[in-house]
Formats: sequence, C-alpha cells, structure tokens
Amino acid sequence: MKRLFSLALCFLISTSLNAQDAKPEDVKSADAIIAALYDVISGPAGEKRDWDRMKSLFIPEGRLMPTGKGPNGVGYRTWTVQEYIDQAGANLEKMGFFEVEISRKSEAYGTISHVFSTYESRKTLADEKPFARGINSIQLLNGGDRWWIVSVFWMGETPEYKLPAKYLPGN
Repeated sequence: MKRLFSLALCFLISTSLNAQDAKPEDVKSADAIIAALYDVISGPAGEKRDWDRMKSLFIPEGRLMPTGKGPNGVGYRTWTVQEYIDQAGANLEKMGFFEVEISRKSEAYGTISHVFSTYESRKTLADEKPFARGINSIQLLNGGDRWWIVSVFWMGETPEYKLPAKYLPGN
C-alpha cells in the first residue's frame, strides 16, 4: 500500500508540473529562475509586464505571501499568482517598479531549495535610494528538466525589523 501511494504521488507531481510552458533560459537553474522573477515584476511606469511569463515560473499551486507587523499585530496575505497579478499588477505598471536582489543565502537538499533573497525596490533605476528593502523567502523545486517557484514569502524592512547584517551584501 505504501509503495502504491508513493507511485501515485509521483504520478500526480509529474503530471501537474507539465501544466505551464516557460522560456528554457528562465528555468534552467535556481539563479536563472530568481533572475526571471525579479525581471518580470520590474519595469518603468507605463510598461506592461509579461504576466504569462510570471505564471510560467511557478508550480500551478504557487503562492505569494507578504507578511508584516501592523497596529493590530502580525499579519499576512496569501495570493495565488493570478491573485497577486490582479492585486498588484496595475500598480506596478502604473508607478514604475524595479526590485533588485542585493544579497542571497541559499540552502538545498535533493529536489528542494530555499533562498533568502534580500532586495531593494525603486520606482526608477535612476533613483539614488530605494523606497523599500526586505527579504524574499523563496522556495524552489528542481523538477529535473527545469526549476519551479513553489512560494515567495516576504517581509519589508521596518524601523522595528531592520535587515540583519548577515543578509546584506558582503556578508
């Protein structure tokens, strides 16, 4: 019975991971898929983003989850990729938004990889200072022939929660 369950699980995983086509160069490695993620959400004001490209980076059940602490305590949101696009897409395109990775810490085992990706956000590439910084906690799956994003869980830097030095460039 245990063996049958394992085979069924493998079958379900292998069939569901073929649901979305991606550019091979976007998903050939952990580095490539993270670069594609930052690239697809970034662009100048008025520029449409390639949301189909973004969807192709994630497993079909992929999630994006911001968290933070507000006046009522710690909170979070959970979005599917489409819900993220519906909630944030128009604002990113309207105001201009560039998110750039400035540091990374990664760990991997077998088919899974976890990346703590420190970012800075600007409205234009010419902006001297970022308007936001934070950490994206990105979970990846190595599907054998390509990489997938399983989830992105992030928190922006606040006066209470400064970015630790170990997650900044040079550490």
